[in-house]
Amino acid sequence: MKIKIIATGGTIDKIYFDRKGEFQVGEPQAIEILKEANVCFDYEVVSLLRKDSLDLTADDREKIFRAVADDDNHLFVITHGTDTMVETARKLQGIKDKVVVFTGAMQPARFHLTDAIFNLAAALTAVQTLPCGVYIAMNGMIFSPDRARKNVEMQRFENI
Repeated sequence: MKIKIIATGGTIDKIYFDRKGEFQVGEPQAIEILKEANVCFDYEVVSLLRKDSLDLTADDREKIFRAVADDDNHLFVITHGTDTMVETARKLQGIKDKVVVFTGAMQPARFHLTDAIFNLAAALTAVQTLPCGVYIAMNGMIFSPDRARKNVEMQRFENI
C-alpha cells in the first residue's frame, strides 16, 4: 500500500540562505531523507504548500483537507510546521477511513543535528500501524490532536 507524503512547509523543509541571513521553505526534504534511508515501501512525495505554519490560512488548511479527503490513497504523512500543526491536524479529524500522521521538526532537516529524520521515520512507521484517524508523531511519541500541544520553552510536543 502506497504512503502519500504531503509537504506543506515548516522548519523541516527550511533552507538557510547565508547571503540573505534568513530561512526560506524549500523543496520537501522527505525526498532526500527517504532516498538516503533506502526504504522499501511504496511512497509518493507531493509538495502542496511551502509556508511557515504561522503563515497558514483557513484556505490553506482547507486545501490540505481536500488533498487528503479527495485522494484515493489510505495512508498519509503530512510534514508541517510545528507552531500550528495541532490546529491543522484538528481540521482533518473529520476525514474518515484514512490514516493521517502529521510530523515536522524543530530544526531544519538539512542541519546536522536535527530531529527531522527521527520524526519522519516515526510518522512513517505509525501510519502503517495505527487505525484510521488523525495523529501527530513528534519527539518519539504519538499524540491525538485533541490532547497535544507544542511546549515552546522545552522545544517538544506534550499531552495536555
